Amino acid sequence: MTSLLILLRRCTINIKNNGGIFTGKGLSWIHLDHRKVSDKFLGVQKLDQEGHVHPGLGCWKSFLRSFFGGGHDGSKQIMTLEDIAKGIREREFKRIVVMAGAGISTPSGIPDFRSPGSGLYDNLQKYNLPYAEAIFEINYFHHNPQPFFALAKELYPGNYRPNLTHYFIRLLHDKGQLLRMYTQNIDGLERMAGIPAEKLVEAHGTFATATCTVCLREYQGEELRSDIMEGTVPHCSQCRGVIKPDIVFFGEELPQNFFFYLTDFPMADLLIVMGTSLEVEPFASLSGAVRDSVSRLLINRDLVGPFAWGPSRHSDVVELGDVVSGVRNLADALGWMPELETLMADEGQKASKTREE
Repeated sequence: MTSLLILLRRCTINIKNNGGIFTGKGLSWIHLDHRKVSDKFLGVQKLDQEGHVHPGLGCWKSFLRSFFGGGHDGSKQIMTLEDIAKGIREREFKRIVVMAGAGISTPSGIPDFRSPGSGLYDNLQKYNLPYAEAIFEINYFHHNPQPFFALAKELYPGNYRPNLTHYFIRLLHDKGQLLRMYTQNIDGLERMAGIPAEKLVEAHGTFATATCTVCLREYQGEELRSDIMEGTVPHCSQCRGVIKPDIVFFGEELPQNFFFYLTDFPMADLLIVMGTSLEVEPFASLSGAVRDSVSRLLINRDLVGPFAWGPSRHSDVVELGDVVSGVRNLADALGWMPELETLMADEGQKASKTREE
C-alpha cells in the first residue's frame, strides 16, 4: 500500500491510497482559506514504503489526475444542461450524489464564511478572537466556548428557512433518484426541507445532536436550544461539563458516515456540485472521486476545483451564476417547476402551522 504525503502551508497529513480514494481513518477537515486549492499546496510527493520519493507526482493537479483518474475524449460530444435534465427526467440517472456548500444557504439569509465584508469571518470582531478561525478550533473552544455559543445563537436551526435549492434536492429524493447528499453546511436546512438523515452526510457536523466534552453523554440538539437562545453555555446535567453540538471543529475527526463516499461515489451515475468553493479538504477532493464516465454538473458562482483546473471531461456541465437561478434553470429544463413550487408552498404552510402551535 502506498503512502501519499501531502504538504500544506498550514499542516501535514498522511493519506493511504487504496484503489484511488481516501481510506485513512481519523481524517479531520483542513481549512484552505481565500485561495483555490491548487494555490495552497506546495507540492505532492509519492513515497514508497521506505520513504523514498516516487517520480511522477509533482503538483496537486497531477496528484488528482493520478489518484482519481480523469481525462478527455475529444471524440465525444460535449454535454449540456438539457442533456443532464433529459438524463434525470428519463431516469438514466438513478443514483445521484449531491455535494453542497454555503452557497446554497446564503439565499436563505445565512452568511457564508469567506466573502469579503459580508462573510462570517469578517464580522467576528465583537467576539475578541485571536483570529477568525479560532471560533471553530477545538483547542480554543476548550479554552473559551463562549464565542462559539454566541455565534451558534445566530446559526441555530429554526432561525432560517430552506430555499428552492434545498427543495429541489428533496424532490430528487422523493423521486427515488438521490443516492446521498454531502453537505458542508451546519445550518440544518437540508433536514428542514425534508431530506432524511440517512440520505445526508453532514461532513462538518450538525446541531441535531450534541455530546458532553467531559463524560461524553449524548444529547439531542433541542435540549440545548433554550441555553443557546439565552446566550449561555450549556452544561451537562450529569457532570457539569460543557455540552458541545456535534459540529466538526478544526482538529476533530470527521463523522463516521463521511466514509459512505467509499461506496457512494463509485456507484454514482451523476454528481451535482453546488454552492461550494471546494477549498476545504478532504471534502473538496470528493468531486474527483466519481468514475471518469460519470457526468458532473457544477451549479456555482465561480469555477472551482477540477472544473477550474482539473482534467476536462466531455461529460462535465457548468452553470455559472446565482445558485438558485441555476437550480431553477435545471428544474425548468426538467419540467419540474410546478411540482417544486407546490412542494415549497406545502412545506411553508406546515412550518407556519408549527410555529403557531
